[in-house]
Amino acid sequence: MGVSCSKFSLCWFQSQLKPSGLESSDLENGGKNDRSKWPGFSEFSLEQLRAATLGFLPENIVSEHGEKAPNVVYKGQLDNDRWIAVKRFNKLAWPDSRQFLEEARSVANLRSERLANLVGCCCEGDERLLVAEFMPHETLAKHLFHWENEPMKWAMRLRVALYLAQALEYCSSKGRALYHDLNAYRVLFDKEGNPRLSCFGLMKNSRDGKSYSTNLAFTPPEYLRTGRVTPESVVYSFGTMLLDLLSGKHIPPSHALDLIRGKNFLMLMDSALEGQCPNDDGTELVRLATPCLQYEARERPNVKSLVIALISLQKETEVPSYALMGISRDTASSTPPLLLTPFGEACLRMDLTAIHEILENTGYKDDEGIANELSFQMWTSQMLDILNSKKHGDSAFRAKDFATAIDRYTQFIDGGTMISPTVYARRCLSYLMNDMAQEALGDAMEAQVISPEWPTALYLQAACLFSLGMETDAKEALKDGTNLEAKRNKK
Repeated sequence: MGVSCSKFSLCWFQSQLKPSGLESSDLENGGKNDRSKWPGFSEFSLEQLRAATLGFLPENIVSEHGEKAPNVVYKGQLDNDRWIAVKRFNKLAWPDSRQFLEEARSVANLRSERLANLVGCCCEGDERLLVAEFMPHETLAKHLFHWENEPMKWAMRLRVALYLAQALEYCSSKGRALYHDLNAYRVLFDKEGNPRLSCFGLMKNSRDGKSYSTNLAFTPPEYLRTGRVTPESVVYSFGTMLLDLLSGKHIPPSHALDLIRGKNFLMLMDSALEGQCPNDDGTELVRLATPCLQYEARERPNVKSLVIALISLQKETEVPSYALMGISRDTASSTPPLLLTPFGEACLRMDLTAIHEILENTGYKDDEGIANELSFQMWTSQMLDILNSKKHGDSAFRAKDFATAIDRYTQFIDGGTMISPTVYARRCLSYLMNDMAQEALGDAMEAQVISPEWPTALYLQAACLFSLGMETDAKEALKDGTNLEAKRNKK
């Protein structure tokens, strides 16, 4: 056929298989001012972003919002292996494409180590998408409210408060003082465990200015009156974030202020921090949060004064964030794992039962378009027996009688009058079920020769190679299969 087989050839397969081993910033408060380290702004095609997110696969959703701010954020991977976060707006959010592009380009002019920076957008037909740096270690909400092993350390909470204030100060200094719906889901952690503010909040959720999707109990008072965000509104939201960091819970500001006025503010302290947080530190954070939450916007402090106050509160400044966060150094510096479809996941886990279910549910639809030229004589004298072999093979495959399936599918293949990549795929899995990995790999590769653009063949190659202990080659085949499936998922 002259078709390459995902880093393998049929000649290679015929040789003896041997298992192989497993193989800062543009901040004006003292950070580096080197824009060359940041990726430029790109206008992506919808096709590129479909491929990067595997056709906007639901499993790749990392954030969703409700009716007031209808948009979804996906993780994705570009062809150059760069990881991205893709925010897909509701189709009616930005009807004016020029306005959307201008807003995106304005936000993209910001570049800071304190931000998850905007690196591109897509404006195609009715689609409006933003593309940002991907942050692999989840949100502040996850680490603060929904922790599993241990609560966030006090020193890290103070660092989050400072970095967040520095991010807001930087944005303000660049003429982007408005941040929409600042909350614990907008703070993300990069590969080093450092907190960064999502750039998505620097753009309105839509051209009509709807900016808050949170409970009204956490909304700045003036927003309820005017429906508009001001720099002072952002300071109010920052005050609620200080309460989150202090308490480890999302406490309505009015309730917190009642406790503070009643001198019961120690009740705000997170009980999980017992022994970690000196009372003086807690008192100081309350002292910073209180003016931020004032009803009258003019009585709230500016962000610069908050930065200065928070610098003096920092603890364990020599300890890197990944250590404070409990993220291993290897994990912190490594790239995220390959985005996999359910089929890919099943092959990675070597879950043969799941692979069987997928092949059974898919049936023979991927054989469509395979040409089988048969003479009239073949139809009359041979075809009935051949088709019966396939029929009996399918019955055995469905019943998980894999030895019989191998025998019947072999009769069908040896008949030589019809070509079916699906039969090779089914016999491949049947071989795997019978611990015949080398024979299984041969079938997976033959299926790819017949259908070079069929991801199932590559997925099955990966499963066979995992079974043979060839993990490096298996991961390559898995990656190739994933990329092929992404192309098939394009609309």
